[in-house]
Amino acid sequence: MRIGVIGTGRIGTIHANTLSRHREVGSLILTDADPARAQELAHRLGETAAPGVDEIFTWGVDAVVITTATSAHAELIGRAARSALPVFCEKPIALDLPGTLHALAEVDAAGTVLQMGFQRRFDAGYAGAREAVRARRLGRLHTVRALTADQSPPPPAWLPLSGGLFRDTLIHDFDALRWVTGREVVDVYATGSDAGPAMFREAGDIDTGAAVLTLDDGTLATATATRLNGAGYDVRMELAGELDTVVVGLDDRTPVASTEPTGPPPADKPWAGFLERFGPAYEAELCAFVEVVRGERANPCDGHEALQALRVAEACEVSRRERRPVRLAEVEGGDGESGEVRWGSAAP
Repeated sequence: MRIGVIGTGRIGTIHANTLSRHREVGSLILTDADPARAQELAHRLGETAAPGVDEIFTWGVDAVVITTATSAHAELIGRAARSALPVFCEKPIALDLPGTLHALAEVDAAGTVLQMGFQRRFDAGYAGAREAVRARRLGRLHTVRALTADQSPPPPAWLPLSGGLFRDTLIHDFDALRWVTGREVVDVYATGSDAGPAMFREAGDIDTGAAVLTLDDGTLATATATRLNGAGYDVRMELAGELDTVVVGLDDRTPVASTEPTGPPPADKPWAGFLERFGPAYEAELCAFVEVVRGERANPCDGHEALQALRVAEACEVSRRERRPVRLAEVEGGDGESGEVRWGSAAP
């Protein structure tokens, strides 16, 4: 199997390393907007560098992995679909709903595979929480609390390109919320603060956000995020039911300190960032993609799953901007409401 990797930045390098080691992958073709960066990585891995994107499609590959800047995702997904190639793409498909819907229409028309990079679906903690909910070990689920806290913000130049805190960061929590609970979000109320560094206000973004979400079975959820968590990188999800409560992301590296006299000690080595925290999950999702391409498993996170997470993020952004509750039915791209339990795509 020969795979083309478009984009060799941080995450592209990680994915290329994973694929280069995979026993079912014979070779890679790497390309990047910075040709020297692609060439250096190709030399290090013993793979081939291409001068541009065109060569990925003309030199012949069996699948494509897209890890470019977000602005290029939708166009590349469409090009791969028209070439009848399966695609793995980092989230999001696009920063807006029209671009997302257009790309999905191309994939659907071509009948090709699009697997999206929501790596939390491959994390052992989130998978364990999903299984606990599905096995009804928590009883009736009444409350879910999700959070993502970055230790330090991204570069100022990235903020105007990111789509904002809800679309860039909390979209992972929205996807995990749907995947773990098997329920759909029906309405949201969101707010945010830009009281931190001026670069957030200058980008029209916020540094901290919070949303209250109602699921279609009445379960209440909260999702919060910040770019400024000095204690370390903190990603957790707490699920509380009538019988039990479980927590994802609570271990000896969670960057929290108890004020109780008998509480656990602070973490000696808190998580520093998402690449470290979710390293095994990033590798697992690429291994799953190889299996999907080989026809050995179902797609664990298709583009329509990514669309639903984006719709929640869009609803939150409208709610924050207009200071009102927003029903998901107001957001483009829905297929109607249903009380049917949806467990999401096939489990990893």
